[in-house]
Amino acid sequence: MPKELPPVEELLTAVVTALGGTERPGQVKMAQAVRQAVEDGEHLAVQAGTGTGKSLAYLVPAIRHAAETGDAVVVSTATIALQRQLVDRDLPRLADALADRLPHRPEFAILKGRRNYLCRHKMSADVPDDEDDQLFDPREVSATGRMVQRILEWANETETGDRDELVPGVSDQAWRQFSVSARECLGAQRCPSGADCFAELARERAGEADVVVTNHALLAIDAMEDFSVLPDHDVVVVDEAHELVDRVTSVVTGELSENGVALAARRVGRLIEQGLADRLQEAGEDLRALLAVAPPGRIDDLPRSLGATLALVRDAAAACRTALGSRGKEDQEAAARKAASGMLDEIHDTAQRMLDAFGPPSRDDAGDDSGGDPGDRAPEVDRAEVVWLDPAHEHGRGRIPPTLRVAPLSVGGMLRDKLFGERTVILTSATLALGGTFDGLARQWGLGADDWTGLDVGSPFDHPHRGILYVAKHLPQPGRDGLPEAYLTEITELIEAAGGRTLGLFSSMRAAKAATEALRERLEVPLLCQGDDSTSQLVKQFSADPATCLFGTLSLWQGVDVPGPSLSLVVIDRIPFPRPDDPLTSARQRHVAAKGGNGFMTVAATHAALLLAQGAGRLLRSMDDRGVVAVLDPRLATARYSGFLLNSLPPFWRTTDPVKVREALRRLSSGAGA
Repeated sequence: MPKELPPVEELLTAVVTALGGTERPGQVKMAQAVRQAVEDGEHLAVQAGTGTGKSLAYLVPAIRHAAETGDAVVVSTATIALQRQLVDRDLPRLADALADRLPHRPEFAILKGRRNYLCRHKMSADVPDDEDDQLFDPREVSATGRMVQRILEWANETETGDRDELVPGVSDQAWRQFSVSARECLGAQRCPSGADCFAELARERAGEADVVVTNHALLAIDAMEDFSVLPDHDVVVVDEAHELVDRVTSVVTGELSENGVALAARRVGRLIEQGLADRLQEAGEDLRALLAVAPPGRIDDLPRSLGATLALVRDAAAACRTALGSRGKEDQEAAARKAASGMLDEIHDTAQRMLDAFGPPSRDDAGDDSGGDPGDRAPEVDRAEVVWLDPAHEHGRGRIPPTLRVAPLSVGGMLRDKLFGERTVILTSATLALGGTFDGLARQWGLGADDWTGLDVGSPFDHPHRGILYVAKHLPQPGRDGLPEAYLTEITELIEAAGGRTLGLFSSMRAAKAATEALRERLEVPLLCQGDDSTSQLVKQFSADPATCLFGTLSLWQGVDVPGPSLSLVVIDRIPFPRPDDPLTSARQRHVAAKGGNGFMTVAATHAALLLAQGAGRLLRSMDDRGVVAVLDPRLATARYSGFLLNSLPPFWRTTDPVKVREALRRLSSGAGA
């Protein structure tokens, strides 16, 4: 009979002691709740504020469960930073601390999408992406050429083939020459390099591990696809669970552009009758001409011209796919054929999905170029997906053409059936209880009232005595024409009182840059702006000099961890509602309203509450931190929805008095305390 394992509490104490830490009541409470949920097979949502030590609180019971049952536990994160923290720091130290208390030393592994691993076959077979896309000769002395050479040299040394181990990193353009997507992969059995495939070796390591660390995107793919990507598991821990819906939505969003169709036509043209490839090329040109003059934004009713063009693209892709499948499968063509086949399938399926998004026509002549009678197709309340057109724009080194996209109005049903229906799921984050309740996010996850349990273990930080929430009630409401002069004056006075030490979080990059430009002329302290350098480098500079300020937008709302005296003021320019013209958000709002719900509160206010809480959470990152979160938008004090937003924030001491706030910041700056 196997020896009974120590209780979770004993294991957690052993780990905390080995790491030189102190026991935290919230951490113990969370670990006990995770253990109970796993034993009972019940879903659990845990809000654990910064400083709780939630990673250990779920890893310890997860490892105990794996040791007891022999089944792996999957831990999914949203960010690379947390993945690295778990794999490089938390799990190795935890494994050392528990090695003598468990039947074996806990094993762990990281698993990423196939695109993240070097493909030996593509490298050895010299399979080109496409001659029209290769803007360089790999041998020429250029930035991209040097990156390619570095990859070739690294390929002879690496044991994992993991792109993240290549430091410094390389561009996507260079990496594409050596990687394949899941659709392009030949499969381990058919691939000449299958026995040495880095992606397959990573899967093998994951199959032997007690804890497998992955990301939300791969978790979604594993849940949605007919084939398994992750090893067998019965428990999933979703850390950074506030991002789960957005990451899953990104995975299942389809896109269609003339560039993608043209590339598929060129690739398949080498392998089938040229006339069929030309037919696909012509359909892509029709799509380009149509999208070039179409207004960007959400498409509520399907114009006849768009419907006809999508059907042309779909049918041409299907014809090419059929021809591709009927020809001989010579080994030297296998990789090229697989790549072309994957692209054709994706084009066909996306075009069909866009047509299906509008529902079946009720009459043969339904729809015309102006959209036709909306009654000709399924009413919006019955539609499951939304289609929109993104305009052409610059991105990185190139120009992205107009692109059609399609995404589900909700991923809750998919998550309920594919993720929650198959296993026990623990969801955790510092921000889950929006408006004081978990219900909003639970609905987005597809969980009914009786499907889960919620727990808020609080935070070890003394928010009312360590932080002030200041709402600038006297300022005008923010407008659409940039930052009002009164806002710039307010920010200047706050930063001067704080002596720098400020993280400015803005609702748009345009606002962040405008504020940076204006305030550099008014302030004597160094002022950095996102985009001046890599975000990691900017955060490093910001942390190193307490007088420095850093302004930026969305990624800084959730990605900055700067404990200590370099950060004592967080300025938020406005409540971060989604843009009114955002196609997916506005469609989701309208869909909720059409079903009798409050679309604004369910979608827009929930989105704003989540980001606002994440932004405010940048202030206190250690037990000794103190400071001010200043929200310049007066609606946080005056609007009817302000209570919901305020109840989503940490329990700071609140004020609308600018004099008191500036005095507190001056005391902090002088070292006298707040």
